[in-house]
Amino acid sequence: MNRSLKFSLTLFASGLALNAGSLGLGYMNSPVYAAEQEEHGEENAVEMTAAERRANGVVTALVTRQKLVETIDAPGEVTLNQYATSQVTPRISAQVVARHVRMGDTVRKGQPIITLTSVEMAEAQGELILAENEWRRTSRLGRDVVSEQRFIEAQVAAQQARAKVLAYGMTENGLVKFSDNGNALAAIGKFDLVAPQDGTIINDNFIVGQFIEPGDLLFEVSDERKIWVEAKLSPDKASNIEIGSLAWISEDGNRTAGQVVQVFHQVDEVTRTLAVRVQVDNEADDFHPGEFVDVAISTGESVPTIAVPNQAIVLMAGKQVVFKVEGNELHPTPIVVGATLGDWTSVLSGVSLDDEIVVKNAFLIKSLILKSEMGEGHGH
Repeated sequence: MNRSLKFSLTLFASGLALNAGSLGLGYMNSPVYAAEQEEHGEENAVEMTAAERRANGVVTALVTRQKLVETIDAPGEVTLNQYATSQVTPRISAQVVARHVRMGDTVRKGQPIITLTSVEMAEAQGELILAENEWRRTSRLGRDVVSEQRFIEAQVAAQQARAKVLAYGMTENGLVKFSDNGNALAAIGKFDLVAPQDGTIINDNFIVGQFIEPGDLLFEVSDERKIWVEAKLSPDKASNIEIGSLAWISEDGNRTAGQVVQVFHQVDEVTRTLAVRVQVDNEADDFHPGEFVDVAISTGESVPTIAVPNQAIVLMAGKQVVFKVEGNELHPTPIVVGATLGDWTSVLSGVSLDDEIVVKNAFLIKSLILKSEMGEGHGH
C-alpha cells in the first residue's frame, strides 16, 4: 500500500531548515515541499509549484536533440588584439607639459591626449612662419613680377616647412591654427599628440615634466571590444583546427564564445607548442590581457543526439540523475550518460525527447531531498 508523507521545508522551519547561505542561493521566500514514496524503492520527490520554482530560481526545459561539438581543450592566455592597438610615441626630443587623459580613460580618434614642448619643434615652427610669409608675398606678386624659379622655390619651401612640423608630430588641426596665426611669437615649440584610434588607455608610463626621446612609449591605446586569447596546442592537435572554428573561453566557470582567427605556423622553441589565436567579444569588459583561461576549440559536429545541459545533472547515491517534472513534483531520475562536449552531455537512457527536466538550480532540489532524508532518519 502506498503511503505518502509530505514535509514542509521552509528556510526557517525548525529541524529541516535549509542553510541557503552555504549553498549561495540567497533568501527563499516561498514554501517548498518534499514527498516521499516509501514503496517500490522510489527516491524522494520534491513538490514545488511553478510559482515556487520561479521564486527560487529553479528553471525547467524540455529535453531536446543537440548537435554536440567535438572540442580540443587547451590552456590559454588573454592578450591584446594587436590589430586594434596603437602606441603613442614622440618623433623628436621633447618635454611633457601636460597630460589630458589617464590610464583607463576611453578616448576617441584625434582627441588631444598630451602636450609637449620641444626646441626642434620651435625651430621648425619658426621656419614654417618664414616660409609661409614668403610664399604669401610671392604668390601675391604673381609670376608676372617674380621669376618662375623664385615662385617655385617659395612654394616648395612652404610645403616642406609644413611637412616638417607634421613629421615632428603637430596635427593638421594644430597646423591650420598655427598657420592662420602667422605670428613669430607663436613659434614656442608647443604641440599636442592625439589618440590614433578609438579605444581605452591601457598604458601611460610617464610623468609631467619628464624629458623624452624619440620612440619612448607615452601611451598605449587599445580597442578592447574584441580581445584575443592564445591557446597553446601540440602541433598534431593544432593541425585539426581550422580558421573560423568556434571556440569557448572559460574563466571561473563562465563560458564565452569566440572564433579562431589565426593558427601560428612557428613552433614555440621553449614549450614546443603551436599557438591558436581566438577572437572573443569583450563588450562587457570581462577579459583583460595577462589572464589565464581554459580554451575549448571545435573540431567538428556530431550527429544530433538526446542531450541535457551539464548543470541539469547531479550525483545522488552514486548515480547521475536529473529531476523530471511531473505536475508539481520533481522526481530524481537516474540516467546513463554518454560524451560531454561543451555545455552539454549526451544521454543514452533515462529521459526521452520532450521530457521536462530541471536545467538550473538542480542542486537546490538535491539539497531539499537530502534534508528530508536526514529529518526522517532522525525521526526514527
